[in-house]
Amino acid sequence: MYTPPAFREDDPAILRRIMRETRLATLVTATADGLMATPLPLFLDESEGEHGVLYGHLAKANAQWRTPVVGEALVLFSGVDAYITPSWYAAKTEHGKVVPTWNYEAVHAYGPAEFFDDPARLLGAVTRLTELHEQARALPWVVGDAPEAFIAAQLKGIVGVRLPISRIEGKRKMSQNRSEADRAGVAAGLAGSERPTERQVAGMIPTQRD
Repeated sequence: MYTPPAFREDDPAILRRIMRETRLATLVTATADGLMATPLPLFLDESEGEHGVLYGHLAKANAQWRTPVVGEALVLFSGVDAYITPSWYAAKTEHGKVVPTWNYEAVHAYGPAEFFDDPARLLGAVTRLTELHEQARALPWVVGDAPEAFIAAQLKGIVGVRLPISRIEGKRKMSQNRSEADRAGVAAGLAGSERPTERQVAGMIPTQRD
């Protein structure tokens, strides 16, 4: 990932926050036949390894897990993002030498993709993923709410994926390269947006120099 120094993010807490908040990641593998990619909900187990381990599952009919991987796999996490109009820049009225851009967060996690179909491991992974996304509900659905035989049959149709993260890249492009006046204009413009994610980005804009 191309990452100018101003946008590079190395803070493990921020990287993990972006990964946790990305509800649907993308698993990419290189094969002899070309690239293969699958959108997947994943969870990060921070207790394993230096950078953590990612877990999820694919449909057993998905050829990606059966196709030998060349090198490491890549998981793409896209955080919040927002279009930035040059109309928000103070520089627009000063000299007009401004263009549109995009602010965003992104994490790229690399590691060996391991696939498994052991029923107990699959059940554990599915249970943890379900609990993660149901926890905020007033009446969370749990795997045990479904008949045991039904769950066992469903597990036969999926394959688990485990990816120990060997290296990780983070990028947070939040107008850090603009002047204080430009950044203040961007923050104010985004704060007035009807899009919740753009209002969230507004709060991430550094409005003063460190």
